[in-house]
Formats: sequence, C-alpha cells, structure tokens
Amino acid sequence: MKWEVVIGLETHAQLATRSKIFSGAATAFGAAPNTQACPVDLALPGVLPVMNRAAVDCAIRLGLAIGADIAPRSVFARKNYFYPDLPKGYQISQYEIPVVMGGSLAIAWDEGGEQHEKTVHLTRAHLEEDAGKSLHEDFHGMTGIDLNRAGTPLLEIVTEPDMRSAKEAVAYAKALHGLVVWLGICDGNMQEGSFRCDANVSVRPFGEEKLGTRSEIKNLNSFRFLERAIDYEVRRQIELIEDGGKVVQETRLYDPDRDETRSMRSKEDAHDYRYFPDPDLPPLVIAPEWVEAVRGSLPPLPATLRMRFVDEYGLSGYDATTLTASRDVADYFDKVVGTMAGIAPAASQDAARSQAKAAANWVMGDLAAALNRDGIDVDASPVGAEQLALLVCRIQDGTISGKIAREVFQAMWSERAAGDDAADRIIESRGLKQISDTGAIEAIVDTVLAANPKSVEEFRAGKDKAFNALVGQVMKATKGKANPQQVNDLLRRKLAG
Repeated sequence: MKWEVVIGLETHAQLATRSKIFSGAATAFGAAPNTQACPVDLALPGVLPVMNRAAVDCAIRLGLAIGADIAPRSVFARKNYFYPDLPKGYQISQYEIPVVMGGSLAIAWDEGGEQHEKTVHLTRAHLEEDAGKSLHEDFHGMTGIDLNRAGTPLLEIVTEPDMRSAKEAVAYAKALHGLVVWLGICDGNMQEGSFRCDANVSVRPFGEEKLGTRSEIKNLNSFRFLERAIDYEVRRQIELIEDGGKVVQETRLYDPDRDETRSMRSKEDAHDYRYFPDPDLPPLVIAPEWVEAVRGSLPPLPATLRMRFVDEYGLSGYDATTLTASRDVADYFDKVVGTMAGIAPAASQDAARSQAKAAANWVMGDLAAALNRDGIDVDASPVGAEQLALLVCRIQDGTISGKIAREVFQAMWSERAAGDDAADRIIESRGLKQISDTGAIEAIVDTVLAANPKSVEEFRAGKDKAFNALVGQVMKATKGKANPQQVNDLLRRKLAG
C-alpha cells in the first residue's frame, strides 16, 4: 500500500520584548535561575496580570506580513494543567478568538533534485505565556525549577495540515523563521529556545480524504532534528499499521542520540484543558488605527520583494522565494545585482535579467554552500556583495570561466580578501585569465586532434562521449583557462570538416 504523509506544525516564537507578557520582569536569556521572576510570574496571592502592548504589536506585525485577519476583539483564556514549572496551575493563552486568524506563507524547497514551490495556509497565531523550566541535572537526584522563563511572551503559530514530507515541513519552518527574524519580532535563536516547533504527523492511504490518527512531536529546536524526527515517525506509523497495529493519539519526544521518537504522554484534547476566559484580563481590543500604525512601521515584506524579483529580474518563483526567505540574503542579492549593473550596465532587459539570474545562482549555490559549511550567516560572509558582483561580472565578460571562478571565490573566502576589487587582484596574481584568443586556442585544438586520432574517429562514428574527451584534453592543455564556448565551437567546426 502507498501512504500519504500529512504534517501540520505548531511553532512557538519567543517575542522580542524587553519585559514579559503580563509583568515587568526582564526576558534576557542566561540570567541566574529565578532572578527574573517577579510576584506576577510566581503567581503570589493578590497579583494581577497586565497586558504588554509590545507583544500585541509583534502579533499584529506577523498577521499583516502573512495576509491574515487581525481580530478587532480577542480573549485570553486559562489553559489548565498541572506541571511543577507552571506556578499558577494554568497557562494564560488564547483559545476561541486568537489575535491572528488565517494567512499563508510561500515556501520553496528542493527534493530529489526537483525544485518545488507551495503556499502553506495558517490556521491561527495566538499570544500566550511560557512556562518555567525543570532542571534535572546536578541536583543530587532531585529536580530544580527555574521560573525565569515563566511569563515570557510567545506567539504560537499553527498551520493547516498542508505539508506532505519532512523536507516540505523544514522548508516551511525555515521560511517562518526567516520571516519572524525579518520582522524583528523574534531573534530566532533555536539553541536558546526562542524558536521551537511541534510537529503533528499522521499517515493515510493515498486517495483517502479522512486524516489518520496523529502524533505530536514536541519541542524540536533545530531544522535537522525536525526533519529526522518526522522521517522516523512516518516510518514508525507505517510499520505499525502494516503490522496490524493502530496509531494512538499521543505526545512524543525526539531523542537525537538514538534518532527515534518515544512516547511522552497521551495527547490531550481541548476539553482536557478546561479552557475558560481569564477573569483577570479584559478582552484585547485592537482598533483599526493601531493596526495601521503597525503597518506603517513594517519593513519591505518578503512577498513584495518576491514579486519584484520575479517582475524586474525575471527570476522563477522558486528562486525568488528562496532568496526572500531571509531579509539579509534578500538584501545581499539585491546589492549584488545593483553592483553588477554599475560595473557592466546591461544593454537590454534580457541582458539585465541574465545578470540577475547569474547572481541568484551564485548566492543560492556557492555562497550558500560556503555559509552552511562554516556555520555563519550571510551578514558575516567573508565575501561581500560588491566582491561577488565583480566575480560574476568577470564570468559574464569572459575574463574567467565558471570553473576558474570557483577557484577565485574560494581564495577570496579563505583569504578574507579585502576590497571590492579582490576578484581582479586574485585573477591577475594567479594568472587565471581565460584564454580567448582564437588563434591560440585553434593551435591547441589542432595539436589535440592530431594526438587523439582514435577519439576523432569515434566521434565521427557517432559516439558523443568522444567529443567530451577531446574538450577535456584541450582544457587540460590550457590548464582550464581556454574559453569553453570557443573550444566547443572550434572542435565542432574542425571535426565537421
């Protein structure tokens, strides 16, 4: 039987406010345990929560960015459950009327060598407070409680069950991560718990409309763990069903050391939490003027830039979506294209779009690979946008080949070469200029043809691989410096004669 995977994500983004959602206590990471928990966070008798306006601003910013509806009136509720790190015995959250409703997010990913694009629909995003943290280490067999996180403002962002593979889910998580950082509402630090995902995973036979029983994998704090946890859970559920068993609705945890999920507790339904409106908090009323004020403070949004990259630069939807997944990457790419236009003004729109596509390929290809390899962000790239622009221009004007350009790029990267003219200096100092003199290349082609009569005979007998072998011999003779297009043209002309 063939199975279809169904995935929905719930993401908790810690909001970038200086104080907590219902108190004035600080939210800075790394403080000594229980030094940032005030009487409100500790739920001492007689205290009352007060809404943090900055947290609401953050929620509105996200809602506007994803094209969602902002509720003019929303309600806070008490979500009742009993954990040692939950001082009140309930969590203040939103249930029936969240502050953000609906919306969507465009994603792009590569799977099996194929490029994919999709729009993921969101159900809601609601404000809530975080719980504290249980500490199990170095307490002589006991558990300690740190309430510094208690009351930290969170925005829980919930998708529809729209995703159909682990890679698709990771693409969404990365796009959402990039967006909340882009908007300045979350620092996105996954190691510190500022951005963490819960994955709801189920499987069903292909063609079936009814959803299967889902398991929820909690607190995944890296994209790699998210992908591995979903892949494991999918395999587990399929094997369980095919062996005659049944998937039970439950909450599971992912163990990265064993690369497996394990049961944590049975999955609660909404009625298990006994939601009811919090009597200490009035309804949250968001006037249209408030929404418009937030709208006016927004930076250029990914959707706007994506549309411009498609319309102005002629990029595909996949390229535009990938380049706008991060504000820093989008700015870097835009600067590369702008610098290239200054170095070598395009004679036509087609030429300008060719420049933009070449820049996009380098930003998404070699640059992205180097950043991932070294674990750094684009704003810390050793190769600046102006430097990369000159390098791409030198490929386009025939100064160097694409292969040599990669050698130059690695030199720029490893040597931390300074100056916008770094590419030209490295090309000159290492003698890497491409040979474009037709006479010089023709002489080498003649020598290679004379030295390889068997390959010539095989090509004329219809074996295309022989042609590639001849090209390789010419490039070897020129140490990779010959203009590849000229080599191809000369070889074909001489072989046809």
